[in-house]
Amino acid sequence: MSISAIKPVAQPASLRAHVESMLSMAIISGELAPGTLLTVPTLAIQFDVSATPVREAMLDLEGRGFVEPVRNKGFRVTAVSDEVLRELVEVRQLLEPPAMEELARHFPTNHLSELEDLADQIVFGARTGDLRAYLEADQRFHLALTRMLGNRILVDMVADLRSRTRLVGLSAMLESSRLDESAAEHHELLGYLKTGDSAAARALMHRHIHHAVGWWAGNPEVDADSTAVSAN
Repeated sequence: MSISAIKPVAQPASLRAHVESMLSMAIISGELAPGTLLTVPTLAIQFDVSATPVREAMLDLEGRGFVEPVRNKGFRVTAVSDEVLRELVEVRQLLEPPAMEELARHFPTNHLSELEDLADQIVFGARTGDLRAYLEADQRFHLALTRMLGNRILVDMVADLRSRTRLVGLSAMLESSRLDESAAEHHELLGYLKTGDSAAARALMHRHIHHAVGWWAGNPEVDADSTAVSAN
């Protein structure tokens, strides 16, 4: 087993967090597919750390529902059912598109440069096939926008829902233009926010989240009228 995102840890104080972050991104993106068996000794060697932070990280991932223990073997990556994924996306649709609609009405342009840089990082991650960079920048981008509304509970809810949304088709998208198209939507969203086009910002965010049950899940896209959109 080999995970491309695994790299030696630079800061010993964050061993546990580093291991959990790398593994969770690999699970979210589908690089570590459901059913994959993970063992603490093997991961410790790959991360070049002791078994303790790896074991602690695995217990954290178990608490998040990302893995389940397998007696005398290790941990197995869990699957998220289509029903659970659909429910997660439905809740996100209730929160995030209206939030972007509201933000467009009073978008603070003094943060535009920072957000454009994050959008550039997302595009670069897609073009180079660096899913770790893509996911990290994507998370920072969307949570930064949500924080601008000044509601900490909303930020926590969106962060939690995003962390639980599996994107198992993401790695497969590297062989098509779909990940590039999805990445480009971040610059498109900033354009609507900058010009105050609240309706367009809401519609774009709705389409963007919908990828979680379409492209990002390895499925054909389906529009609002339940008409299948070509996956080519």
